Amino acid sequence: MIELASRSELLQQTLDWQQQVVALIPTMGNLHNGHLSLIKIARRHADTVVVSVFVNPTQFGANEDFSNYPRSLESDRKQLLNAGCDVLFAPSPEVLYPFGSDDFTQVLPPIALANTLCGLARPGHFNGVLSVVARLFNLIQPQVAVFGEKDFQQLLIIKRMVTDLGMSQQIISAPTIREPSGLAMSSRNQHLDTTAKQQAMGLQQTLQHTARQLDQGRRDIKLLEDQAFQQLQHAGFQTEYFSIRLADDLSEVSNHNKLGQLRILAAVKLGRTRLIDNIAWPVSGQQCGKSATID
Repeated sequence: MIELASRSELLQQTLDWQQQVVALIPTMGNLHNGHLSLIKIARRHADTVVVSVFVNPTQFGANEDFSNYPRSLESDRKQLLNAGCDVLFAPSPEVLYPFGSDDFTQVLPPIALANTLCGLARPGHFNGVLSVVARLFNLIQPQVAVFGEKDFQQLLIIKRMVTDLGMSQQIISAPTIREPSGLAMSSRNQHLDTTAKQQAMGLQQTLQHTARQLDQGRRDIKLLEDQAFQQLQHAGFQTEYFSIRLADDLSEVSNHNKLGQLRILAAVKLGRTRLIDNIAWPVSGQQCGKSATID
């Protein structure tokens, strides 16, 4: 596995990669099996797989956990080597933000897609996400980039950036990898003790319960959201949101919408640990009938 950290090293590598298809997996490190699963997907689409490890300061808010975000580069390096990663790119902040991260050139997401759900809870978060992803695309010049569906809003916003700005990258989405309990894998899960992890199972259970309600013909979206919100509160979560949205652009479901593909999304806190999750409805292979409209 090749390890790179500077712009000059990347420039030399991009010259060597001219006859290859390169896939990028951007991460903030502290890797787990969810991250490693992306390497297998990337391998199906590319000759060379690059994983970046960079804790991006510009996507953290003033009261968020940037300084405490887990950093484990040595462990990450070993995991990537064992998983068959070709290139590890682990830059310093100065490489991606040569003029500092307080006053930097930004890529701003569309308001309607960003100023909702996680964007409401984390103002400016997606500005930082797009700004760092655009830098990685420019420096590494991958033809393919792989992102997990656990951060579904982020995935849609990155796809929108690529289309809006005429970027050449193909964005591949990867299914959420879960622990045996159903909890979506996340670097933040390590902050949960055994009791909290047991409690965290309630998030996925609530998402699945709402999906079953839709399967059974329930179409009062607001009522389903309110009931799920209360269910999470009673289970001990601090609930930021629980929402059923149209999957293509996260717009709200109205009485005039036919039920096509939906996403059921939630963000909660257990103590100081923030958890997000989402599921698709209908599930793969299930079809929406033409009469499936909102009552």
